[in-house]
Amino acid sequence: MKNKNLKIIDKIEIIRSKNNKNWMDLLRLAFTKAPKETTKIMSEVFRHDEKISKLIKKLTKNIG
Repeated sequence: MKNKNLKIIDKIEIIRSKNNKNWMDLLRLAFTKAPKETTKIMSEVFRHDEKISKLIKKLTKNIG
């Protein structure tokens, strides 16, 4: 079972790496075509990511 889970995780990693490339390509395009608008949107994304990180930190403290 453990080995099967690791294989699934490996597949997820491969898919995520491809999707991360797509994200970076999209980000380059957005900053090239509309830098001010992109900056505003990315600031919001970052703000929400910070909230998620804080919640995850709380979760991990509760488990550990």
